Amino acid sequence: MHMAIAESTELDTYCLNLARRAKEAAAQLVSLSGERKNRWLRDSAALLRERTDRLVAANALDLQAAPGFGLTDAQIDRLRLTPKGIAAIATALEEIAALPEPIGEVMESTVRPNGLDVQKVRVPLGVVLFIYESRPNVTADAAALCVKSGNAVILRGGKEAAHSSRAVVETLHETASRHGIPADAVQLVATSDRAAVGHLLKLNQYIDLAIPRGGEGLIRRVAAEATMPVIKHYAGNCHVYVDRSAKLDSAVEITVNAKCHRLGVCNAAESLLIHADVAAEYLPAIGAALQARGIEIRGDERTCELVPGGKEATDEDYFTEYLAPVISAKVVGSLDEAIRHINHYSSQHTEAIVTNDLDAAREFARRIDSSAVMINASTRFNDGGEFGLGAEIGISTDKFHARGPCGLKELTSYKYVVYGNGQVRE
Repeated sequence: MHMAIAESTELDTYCLNLARRAKEAAAQLVSLSGERKNRWLRDSAALLRERTDRLVAANALDLQAAPGFGLTDAQIDRLRLTPKGIAAIATALEEIAALPEPIGEVMESTVRPNGLDVQKVRVPLGVVLFIYESRPNVTADAAALCVKSGNAVILRGGKEAAHSSRAVVETLHETASRHGIPADAVQLVATSDRAAVGHLLKLNQYIDLAIPRGGEGLIRRVAAEATMPVIKHYAGNCHVYVDRSAKLDSAVEITVNAKCHRLGVCNAAESLLIHADVAAEYLPAIGAALQARGIEIRGDERTCELVPGGKEATDEDYFTEYLAPVISAKVVGSLDEAIRHINHYSSQHTEAIVTNDLDAAREFARRIDSSAVMINASTRFNDGGEFGLGAEIGISTDKFHARGPCGLKELTSYKYVVYGNGQVRE
């Protein structure tokens, strides 16, 4: 399928037609009721469960090809679709269907002295170009979130999951035809040619938003080439700061979870800061708990004194998102020093403070310049599902237009609708 399309038409023409069809589908989606979209999502969930064997067979083709693409064992594990995983995808669609309908929501309303009723109304963005890593569940999540929020989506998944993603999209298309959802509301880019992304990123007259989700190199390329707005984060250099008033058991548990729960994700902790007043007691205990789980600790001179086997950190270490069994560490003299360190070195993704001092927690939350601040909780909670947004299409560290986990509402904009009864401006 992939090479046939690349050979049968010029790539730029193919991409242009893809974008035009998405634009037309987006115009049709605006008129569809929330209940129709929800019926489509529930029907799609049922059909995905029914077709478990077919989806597992398609996924087997991707798994067979995975070593040839140079995928690591961890990447192959993320690519794998099991019956349990397919059931989870179906459940995610049902959870999105159960969320409140965002389109048409009156966000604000005011009646002016002249009688005009000025309403701020939530509307779709239009067409979303989603470029993502090789995880078949993401294909379903992105399609569901985009269509539920009234947007058409162009899906550019990795070639490593091509068969799995195609099987998911074919299922969504079959149910779409039953519910009057335009088929072009969900389109999968059917060529593995990397140049297709470059062509699509030029088509800002048709595509309203690009969302890259993958490695930093891909995201920087998209941000550099896109002619439309981009929702993104480059890296997740997340911090845990253990304050002087923190309880030891909580400090250990939160730090271990933030770092060790899953190493290769953007909301995993990559750096540990600890207040000097408790460092002598707490750092050896936290360090031992991390080392027992295979984590290498790279720290400042004081850290290396307190943690046997700790290695000296470089300045580059404090900037690094390891996505590996390594964490940087530093002893700081004050809350102010911790905040300044984090704001200098972090990627503005997720930072956590462990403290029993409410004033310290409030100052940390006020001054930390990141998309999410956790107070006495693991950084791993910065996630759309954990925040009650349903599935997410990504996490943004930008400040316009969305920040943090991006769910349904982050895939919308607004317009003003003004009701009058004949008023004219004097």
